[in-house]
Amino acid sequence: MAALPAYGTMGSVTRIVIIGGGPGGYEAALVAAQLGAEVTVVDRDGLGGSAVLTDCVPSKTLIATAEVMTTFDSSYEELGIIVADDTPPDEQAAKVVGVDLGKVNRRVKRLAIAQSHDITQSVTRAGVTVLRGRGRLGAGGQAVDGSREVLVDAPDGTVQSLRADAVLIATGAHPRELPDAQPDGERILTWTQVYDLEELPRELIVVGSGVTGAEFAGAYQALGSKVTLVSSRDRVLPGEDPDAAEVLEDVFRRRGMNVMGRSRAESVKRIGDRVEVTLADGKVIEGSHCLMAVGSIPNTSQMGLEEAGVKLNDWGQIQVDRVSRTTAPGVYAAGDCTGVFMLASVAAMQGRIAMYHALGDAVQPLNLKTVASNVFTDPEIATVGYTAADVECGKMDAVVVKLPLRGNPRAKMQGIRDGFVKLFCRPGTGIVVGGVVVAPRASELIHPISLAVDANLTVEQVASAFTVYPSVSGSTAEAARQLHIRKRADGES
Repeated sequence: MAALPAYGTMGSVTRIVIIGGGPGGYEAALVAAQLGAEVTVVDRDGLGGSAVLTDCVPSKTLIATAEVMTTFDSSYEELGIIVADDTPPDEQAAKVVGVDLGKVNRRVKRLAIAQSHDITQSVTRAGVTVLRGRGRLGAGGQAVDGSREVLVDAPDGTVQSLRADAVLIATGAHPRELPDAQPDGERILTWTQVYDLEELPRELIVVGSGVTGAEFAGAYQALGSKVTLVSSRDRVLPGEDPDAAEVLEDVFRRRGMNVMGRSRAESVKRIGDRVEVTLADGKVIEGSHCLMAVGSIPNTSQMGLEEAGVKLNDWGQIQVDRVSRTTAPGVYAAGDCTGVFMLASVAAMQGRIAMYHALGDAVQPLNLKTVASNVFTDPEIATVGYTAADVECGKMDAVVVKLPLRGNPRAKMQGIRDGFVKLFCRPGTGIVVGGVVVAPRASELIHPISLAVDANLTVEQVASAFTVYPSVSGSTAEAARQLHIRKRADGES
């Protein structure tokens, strides 16, 4: 799609107002400032948004501690490591190491605030003005010159008016709450509230088996909680690769997690220092804490969006095209408030694309088939490109090879028993169109497959590239070689 001329009169500086300081907002601000625009970011909670303050950075910091514990606890004996203490063997707990959750959470908060501070410094050094407050579109619509009014409700109650030639909405989303499961921040929690806990939950019930629920369930299980995962679907991670989800569920159960499939939570009540979760079939399960992970709600209400001509879908998400335009001229949107693909990397790309387009620079429309994503469980699940579901429904004609890691020499050395590499390629050309990695550090191992998908590389090209021996990434090259052999066999038959 060709770039459009920048808004504003010829020779003038384009005024950009960005509402929301998460990845979609602050990345857009940096791009717009670099392109010479006058940029203002309106933010309520601190730059970085939920990704930095309450979601990605905090959760992955917590998971980093859990990962160290799981790796050690599951492999120290096999690797010949001796744990010496004075505890009699018959009194030792199942876990060799424990955790000080209060200390972990203090580190989580410290790192989140430091990251937000670094982002703020970077943005302000670029010449961006940051205003603390809640932004919304003015009621007047577009002026004759194409500009719009943005109103900023400041913390002190005052209202400031800004003029913008282009506006970017990047307000994110917040945890969804059930009417009969209201969080109290102590025993019934959302994922933004768990970092206030000083002691490890003894019995944690996690409601919701999507990415957030699975990540926290796995992390707290590793930290030492007794975890029950309540899933309304047949399996955990219903939106992920079925083979990957099966591996993870098997690992969860093997480590002692109680995974309850086809179990919908109707209500959660606190009774003293206990919680009771009532399921749709009438069954009641008890625990010390309950974490609600049942989706998110876009932060799009009371912003004057629909009055300004911005169309929302039935879930309140802003509808955008592939260059982040909304249905209102001069208004763009990025990130979780659009529901396009709820990843920080996608939000950042949407924000950058919006500014390239608004300021008349060259722009490449968003291509979701090149997005790499990762579930930070143990093992991790990383994916890119077309999926098994796309192949099964006929959306993509592809040949598939899955290579278990148990045959990989480096995996054997590290005591890795679970996981695989899966590649998808076109049957005629051998072009790689997708991949899945289930392994420790899958988020790092997916990168060569991402490059292959993005650059339309063939399995022959992937197979012929050198890999280190021994390495887990060697399984990617081996999977490509097997696809090449299969392609040749199919061509000769």
